[in-house]
Amino acid sequence: MSDAKADSETDGGESTFTVIVAALANLGIAVAKAVAGLISGSSAMLSEAAHSVADTVTEVMLLAALKRSEKPADEDHPLGYGPERYIWAMLASIATFVGGAVFSIYDGVHTLVAGEELGDPLISYIVLAVAFLLEGYSLRTGVKQVRREASRLRVPDTYYLRHTPDTAVKAVVMEDSAALIGLLLAAGGLLGGQLSGSGVWDGIASCLIGLLLVYVAWVLGRSNAQLLIGRPLPPAVRSGVREELQSVPHIVEVLELTTLIQGPDEILIAAKIDFRDMATAAEVEWACEEAEAQLRERFPSIRRVYLDPTPGRAQRLRHPDR
Repeated sequence: MSDAKADSETDGGESTFTVIVAALANLGIAVAKAVAGLISGSSAMLSEAAHSVADTVTEVMLLAALKRSEKPADEDHPLGYGPERYIWAMLASIATFVGGAVFSIYDGVHTLVAGEELGDPLISYIVLAVAFLLEGYSLRTGVKQVRREASRLRVPDTYYLRHTPDTAVKAVVMEDSAALIGLLLAAGGLLGGQLSGSGVWDGIASCLIGLLLVYVAWVLGRSNAQLLIGRPLPPAVRSGVREELQSVPHIVEVLELTTLIQGPDEILIAAKIDFRDMATAAEVEWACEEAEAQLRERFPSIRRVYLDPTPGRAQRLRHPDR
């Protein structure tokens, strides 16, 4: 148990560091983009500034999610505060949509309709280059954590990123990836405007950045919604849980298995178990203890195990009136 707790604290600290790096990078980038956008008159640069502001707000919310979800269980919340991180992460995805996507699309459409006066794009290019380096470093931090966790769980990196309940890391990786793509789009808009003398390219780039943010907000929102509603463990892991339970002496069959992800390192297991008919009460109790110990040894993220002794199918056939 102490090793599992230490792993949980290490993972939580690593996630917090990843989010802090992303937040500091985005805050500085947002100010630089805003200044460059006002000087150059580029709507794509202003959209990128809104993008970075939205990302900064997102990371502040993710930090709040990480801290609040770490509160220990108490009398009012006997199962802990783990799911609270998904509420804050859901709000963060909404902030990405409202703060970044809506503004970017509006500004792009406005530029396409009303046009814009193009200024000197040099400072914008410099800001974009610096921002690309900072976003790349932030993304590298998130990707390193993803690779480490995927290697520990022995699954592909993309599979881990798609299914991980650690939505803070998922948000950082997706938002930083979107930020790098957005920077390339903004640079393309600036270059198109510089070569053609028209602000149309800048407006198109701004709209594309907005659509990119809509996609990121939708993916993150959907992931957090699934976890808030209650997402079970993947089928392969559920099979492993069932296998461990059935390997315990005196357990005949797992009649019903319920798994619930409450947080990145908080999994709840509940099962209806058919014990050997001749097993004594003491043997059933020790079998439950052994089952819990085996599950936690194989799956350190399991925090709660509830086993319900239940008559098997044969017993029900023998006593249909009970």
